[in-house]
Amino acid sequence: MQEFAKVIVDVPAMQTDQPFTYHIPPELTQLVQVGMRVEVPFGNGNRHIQGFVMAIVADPETDAPLKDIARVLDLAPVLNTELLALADYMKEQTFAFKITCLQTMLPAVMKAEYQKFIRITDVAQAQAAGIATNLLAAEAGEVPEIDWQQAETTGLLPTLLRLRQAGAAEIRYQVNKKNKIKMMRLVASLITTPEQAEEIKSQLRAGSKRKEQLVDLLLAAGDAALPVKHYTDAGISNATLNQGATDGWLRYTEVETYRDPFANREFATTTALALNPEQLAATEAILAAAKSERPETFLLEGITGSGKTEVYLQSIAEVLDHGKTAIMLVPEIALTPQMVERFKSRLGDAVAVLHSGLSQGEKYDEWRKIERGEAQVVVGARSAIFAPLENIGLIIVDEEHEATYKQDETPRYHARDLAIWRSEYHHCPVVLGSATPSLESRARAQKKVYTLLPLSQRANPEAALPSVEVVDMKDEYAKKNPGNFSLVLKEKIADRLAHGEQIVLLLNRRGYSSFMMCRDCGHVVGCPNCDISLTLHMDVKKLRCHYCGHEEGIPQTCPECGSRKIRYYGTGTQKVEEELSGIFPEARILRMDVDTTRKKGAHERILKAFGEKKADILLGTQMIAKGLDFPDITLVGVLNADTALNLPDFRASERTFQLLTQVSGRAGRAQKPGEVVIQTFNPEHYAILLAQRQDYEAFYRQEMAMRHRSGYPPYFYTVKITVSHQEEQEAARKIFAIARDLATELSPQAVMLGPTPGTIARVKNRYYYQLIIKYKREPHLQPALKALLEDSQLAQRQGLLISIDNEPLNFI
Repeated sequence: MQEFAKVIVDVPAMQTDQPFTYHIPPELTQLVQVGMRVEVPFGNGNRHIQGFVMAIVADPETDAPLKDIARVLDLAPVLNTELLALADYMKEQTFAFKITCLQTMLPAVMKAEYQKFIRITDVAQAQAAGIATNLLAAEAGEVPEIDWQQAETTGLLPTLLRLRQAGAAEIRYQVNKKNKIKMMRLVASLITTPEQAEEIKSQLRAGSKRKEQLVDLLLAAGDAALPVKHYTDAGISNATLNQGATDGWLRYTEVETYRDPFANREFATTTALALNPEQLAATEAILAAAKSERPETFLLEGITGSGKTEVYLQSIAEVLDHGKTAIMLVPEIALTPQMVERFKSRLGDAVAVLHSGLSQGEKYDEWRKIERGEAQVVVGARSAIFAPLENIGLIIVDEEHEATYKQDETPRYHARDLAIWRSEYHHCPVVLGSATPSLESRARAQKKVYTLLPLSQRANPEAALPSVEVVDMKDEYAKKNPGNFSLVLKEKIADRLAHGEQIVLLLNRRGYSSFMMCRDCGHVVGCPNCDISLTLHMDVKKLRCHYCGHEEGIPQTCPECGSRKIRYYGTGTQKVEEELSGIFPEARILRMDVDTTRKKGAHERILKAFGEKKADILLGTQMIAKGLDFPDITLVGVLNADTALNLPDFRASERTFQLLTQVSGRAGRAQKPGEVVIQTFNPEHYAILLAQRQDYEAFYRQEMAMRHRSGYPPYFYTVKITVSHQEEQEAARKIFAIARDLATELSPQAVMLGPTPGTIARVKNRYYYQLIIKYKREPHLQPALKALLEDSQLAQRQGLLISIDNEPLNFI
């Protein structure tokens, strides 16, 4: 009986956002399964692309001739039934194409690469056109062809395209898999008895010490096939091993192995800690929902240091004991090392890790361990929500308020929403944990949509919340102290250094300084591709754009007026580090920002060094504000608390309060009391005053009142529509046309803000315009946005890019 496959193809467009039917040839009938990747011919000609099998059917429901699936790209399905269903949910929620959602669920290494070849069908005509036969990559008896990129670099492409028009050449597409399985070479001994070993030794030339050693090692190995490294570590060369294989002493075999990101790490085993009454109540509530298979969403609101991680660990351990699995999401790679340390120490090899700090191969192997059921707990950043776990018993989203859980690119999903969807699928609880929950989550808890679990005291009974002092930097300038450090902060740093205690300093910016400006004409050195100033980076002595990556040298004279009075202004982490070293030359300083953590494993190395007290001061950007738990940190300094407050975003106060509360929580987490110094030019702002008191509930009430008056989330839902084009007029024309169309389709209750140019109007030589829609209930919005998505395909041909962001976290 014939079988047919419904395949979503790798073409993100409205016309292809549906399954296409392909015939499964007899030789693939037993191989093709739902959730597999396959290679299929698509469109006219012989173009081949990747696709995902969505269903296998007996009736093709068409009389039209169907193409065959060319080959399978996997030995087993890469997406299970649940994840295929999740893709449908994501498609609807994020206004994205299904293929984009499916691709997002897999490690990057599993996304296909396409290679194009030009195949010569008339060799004589090709040679007559001046194409040398030796350039054509042809095996004996095969049709000669040349790689498209090679044709471009050698200047042959125009000639080959003319040949194609003349019918003497054609284009061939090839789908290449990038996911390579790592193999380990083993040595299997063929020497089985001491007598055999002695006989071999007797035939060796005198002085063949390495060969004699190899014979002894092979005899000692017995039936065990050991890695080549076992022999090379003992001093046996590869040449000696190869000769041993030739002489019949050994044979090589290969086995599949994993690239283990923690191969050289040993994790000390830890045991569960005693829980205080609040922690115990929270754990019991979570486990009661897990045991009754109830998809309940809990908001674990615990002050910094209240022991949320211990609640997570004990809840997960119990879930594992009942044969289920768990997902633990953390917002940033910087938080992952300490979280991994705790989870590996407690739960051992059951833990797999997925985050952007791993190599592509390591990510693929961790994913395979999960997919094969060899790991029961997944710890990772946003994309770990797609871990192919079966039988999930608990999902945890730590620091649930963090904006990094929302993806900036299509599909613009929020990991928290997907966690709740998966919890409903598996009938298991979700725990959203934070010391400073997002207003949306806290409001849902107040309305009893989520169950609130409060932790109001620090887990360590000897650890008290730190005392917080706010310093008005306007007064410092009046005292002729124009640097980055107030007199109070300098005194406290000196005191901690004298007592051998540790200090964390937060600066909300990276680089050396904000911008370079001419004092004579006021010219600011800007990026040629974006409407943004370039940032000075002294480590590489370059000006760099943080949006498009453009780099250029540091100018000695003003490019506008030629003046030599060009200077840098503002403050960056490098510049602060320099200033700090000048004030405290004896201090050992570690800097942690995007620049110092580019290399693989850099986060972990910096935090490990700080944890081992190899540094006195940790200076960093937002990545140091959360999750760090070191007993000797007794002072936290926030150098510029105002940075986020000055952004034109209704969440500016919320983000400032969250950041200040989180970073303050790094101090005094053990027996030693902690202090926090917050430097600001707005000491009277409620976000700063309430962060000083660590009073989340008061902040929540005040901020909710502000949101209610201004009509913003959580009182309203929002959608952001963005249009970009290389010509500003085209982008503006399109966004105003969209606004006019929506105004006729939506009810008067929907509020439209804009259209307006983006806060940074030009990025990577594209001009951006945006439109915000606020609404409480708008039945016509969904179809209107779907129609806009359809229109975006036509607009793309005209160079316009249209994006729809449902519930955006950034309005700038």
